[in-house]
Amino acid sequence: MFSLNDSLNYYLYPRYIPMGKGIEALSELIRSCTSANLLSGDVYLFVNKGRNVIKALRWDTDGFILYQKRLETGTFEIPRFKPGEGLYKLDWEIFFLIMKGIPLRSVSYRKRFRL
Repeated sequence: MFSLNDSLNYYLYPRYIPMGKGIEALSELIRSCTSANLLSGDVYLFVNKGRNVIKALRWDTDGFILYQKRLETGTFEIPRFKPGEGLYKLDWEIFFLIMKGIPLRSVSYRKRFRL
C-alpha cells in the first residue's frame, strides 16, 4: 500500500538533482552510486538544489512508487552530507522532522529507555 512509516529505511542521495527526473533515472542514480537492492522496499530521497522539492522513491511489492513534495514557500532543511560518501542514512524521526519543516539544529531529544 502507499505509505511511508517508521518500519522502513530511509537514504538521502548525496547530491542535488534536477527534479525533471522520473523513476527510471532516479533508480539508475541509486544503482550507480551503491550496491543497494532497490527492490528491498527502502526509501531513497532526492532533493533539488533550491531545496524546495523532495522526491522519494520506493519499491512496493510489484512496482516503484514515486512520492513528491514541493513547498510553495520556504525550503527543506536537510542534514549536511558529503557527496563522495554514498547514500546518507536517515532515521525515521529525522525524515519526519524534515517533512514537517522542523529545524534539525533546534531539536533536542529527552532521555528514554532503549533496549
